[in-house]
Formats: sequence, structure tokens, C-alpha cells
Amino acid sequence: MATSAYRGRFAPSPTGPLHLGSLCAALASFLDARAACGEWLLRIEDIDPPREQPGASERIVASLHAHALRWDGDIVFQSRRHAAYAEVVARLLASGHAFHCNCSRKDLHQNRGRHRAACTHPATPPPGASAVRLRAAATRYRFDDLILGSVTLPIPAGDDDFVIRRRDGLYAYQLAVVVDDAWQGITHVVRGRDLLDSTPHQVLLHELLGAPPRFAHLPLLVNAAGDKLSKQNHAPAIDDTQASANLLFCLRALGQPVPPREQHHDCEALLRWAIAHWDRARVPHVDLGVP
Repeated sequence: MATSAYRGRFAPSPTGPLHLGSLCAALASFLDARAACGEWLLRIEDIDPPREQPGASERIVASLHAHALRWDGDIVFQSRRHAAYAEVVARLLASGHAFHCNCSRKDLHQNRGRHRAACTHPATPPPGASAVRLRAAATRYRFDDLILGSVTLPIPAGDDDFVIRRRDGLYAYQLAVVVDDAWQGITHVVRGRDLLDSTPHQVLLHELLGAPPRFAHLPLLVNAAGDKLSKQNHAPAIDDTQASANLLFCLRALGQPVPPREQHHDCEALLRWAIAHWDRARVPHVDLGVP
């Protein structure tokens, strides 16, 4: 795919409707792209059918429309990209960067994360179902974040070779997100800090496929118990009939100035003002409580 100077994206999983936390991530990635006169793409990460909720993709798209968050080009659905993932897995296996693994989580836990010797250098795939893992010894756990600055994460104990194709044949998030970011020419990834720990592995895989994007990790919205707003924690769906109020809430949560009161009920005008005044340096570094 052709690239522009700035190419961002919003890539929700259809495990439920958008909530305030996911709307904040969508808004921040949208504003960062538009303030840079860049493109903003929408990708639905529907590669884990057991976790998906029927109708969630349509609800996400409807919510983005209701909040005037317009994307460029066609929506990409990862469920239609299996052939691309299979090609990359085959290439990584052929180059020796990946290997078949039938170790269970219990096996790895008992062996402090290390694989059985026969697992890491198999001449042929082991019998029965097996995962495919990427050799991750070259992972660097320090990277520069556009919001958080220099980030250093703890180095895991033992081997940290990570799954790129699951034992059940489904492709892992770590693989699909990197393959699609590279294919779509994504230059900047603005997302929640809950994905911070995934970044070193994604950078490693990006380097095998091409140049990594720049990453910017946002604070999370957390409930009274300190848990992040998420579909798993039953965060309420956003009310699309209160779109301008939702956008104002997210602007404040992101540390951004809000437009004059006369623009508070017009999403299009509100977003034009927010793009003109977007300042990544104002985004908080700490998670934010919501009522």
C-alpha cells in the first residue's frame, strides 16, 4: 500500500461496543493524524471468533460515524487477511526466525519459560497440534514513546519466544497487528497504555518485516476499583445520542483544551477546533479515574 508522511489507524476488536476508554483512544489517534495533515484508517481486528460479539463491528462503525470520526479509505477486516498472515508465518519458519512448539503453558511455567530442546530446533513440525513461536532473544525492552518518553520494561525471566500462530490455528494478535501495520504503511500508532508491554515484541517483528512505526501510549480510564474501563470489566457502552458530550469528556481526559461553548453541540465544529489545538505534550502520563 502507498504511504503518506503520516498514516495512523484505529484498530478495535469487535468484542463489544465502544466505551469511553476506547473512544478516547480513537479520538487521540484521529486528532494526532489530522493535526499532522495525515491519514487515519479504520481496521477491525476480528481474528478471535470465540471472543467476538455478534453485531459489535457494526456498532463500532455506527459510533464512530455518530461522533464524526471519519476515516480514510475502506475498512480493513483482519478476518479477510488470513492468506497474508499464513505467508508471513511460512516465511519466518523458512528463515529460522520462527519454530513450531507444542509446549503447554504448564510446561513453560515449570521450566521457567524455557522450551524443551526438541521444540526449538525441530527438523519437522511435531505431531499433533502445535503453535508457532517467534524467536525473541533479540527483543529490546527499551524504546522511545512519543508521549511517555524513554520507556524501559522489565526483561521476562527465561525464554520470551512468543506465539504468532496459536495451537488452534488462529493467528495471534502480535502477528496480525504487525503484518497489517506494515502492509498499510502505518507510521504512527496511538493507543492505550494497556498495550505497552506488547510493544517490544511488535518492534522486533516489525524489524523483520520493515521499519517499525512510532508509538504513543495513552493513559487509561479506570473505574473506582482502579480497573481499566474495558469490555471484560463490563464498561458501559457509549451513548451515541450524547456524542458531543462524549467528545468533550475525552478531550478533557486527554488534557486538551476544550472549544468555546457555542461549539459544544456540533461534533464537526468541535473536532475542527480540537485538531487545530491538539497538543500531544498535554496528554497525561497517569491513568484517570471516571465516576
